[in-house]
Amino acid sequence: MFCSNIRMRRLFLTLLVAGTAWSGLLGRALPLTAKEVTLMLRAGFSSEAVQQELSTRRFAGSYDAATEKALKDAGAAPALIDALKSGSYLISPADAQAAQDALAAQAARRAREAEQSRKLNTLYQDQLTRARAATPPRSDTTNVLAAQFKDDLVFWKNGSLARFDDQPLAQKKLIALYFSAHWCGPCRKFTPQLVEFYNRVAPQHPEFEIVFVSSDRTLFGMETYMRDAQMPWPAIDFAKLPGKAALQKYAGDGIPCLVLLDASGKVISDTYAGTNRLGPEKVLADLNTIFAKTVAGTR
Repeated sequence: MFCSNIRMRRLFLTLLVAGTAWSGLLGRALPLTAKEVTLMLRAGFSSEAVQQELSTRRFAGSYDAATEKALKDAGAAPALIDALKSGSYLISPADAQAAQDALAAQAARRAREAEQSRKLNTLYQDQLTRARAATPPRSDTTNVLAAQFKDDLVFWKNGSLARFDDQPLAQKKLIALYFSAHWCGPCRKFTPQLVEFYNRVAPQHPEFEIVFVSSDRTLFGMETYMRDAQMPWPAIDFAKLPGKAALQKYAGDGIPCLVLLDASGKVISDTYAGTNRLGPEKVLADLNTIFAKTVAGTR
């Protein structure tokens, strides 16, 4: 089982941008739509949990027969359906319009920033190609992957998120990107296995690290996931995720997705082989093989 995220990944990026604009505008998170409520129910959230989220974020959109059918098919409790039907969580038209206007302005700004970033990246790649052509090959590998995380990592410490010291990442030879989300049931099922694996192997293999790339819709969702799972590895700061679109090239068509990279960004092992899903367990098996060879080589 896994959570498909071809379209969801686009939705996450939209929600990240939208949540920032809405929060700055009205001091609260983006309101939920009927589609998002349905997705939460299908992802394993209880109707009570959805109602709790609605009480904070409110509901945007219309409620009709098709919406009611989708909710019932997703397992919505009668109390949730009655509350939505009665308009208990509905936001005001003025708030909805204000948010739409803010989001349009935010999207335009993001588009300008993305174009500028693309131009700068093209220039950097050209300079890098010239530099490599002019520089003799070196026996060591520069950790270009660690540079993408500089000053952008956090970790769970003493009940809250804290800034992570990313300097040791420059010495890592193997970095696994973990694409996952709290709303995804299969992710929550696999994560304890990954935590157990990390706690077992990381102390003996300082050359290895995991970085969590959250697909959660809100900072609260990401924090809840890291806290409940007791993730021992760092994560990309939620506020910095929209600027990490380059990492999405490593993500597969669904989550959980674990991708093992070397310091240069080369894929060593993947949850996917093209569109064929092999599962994140395949990456753990490959890591065990790599670590076994490393230990054997030191004897």
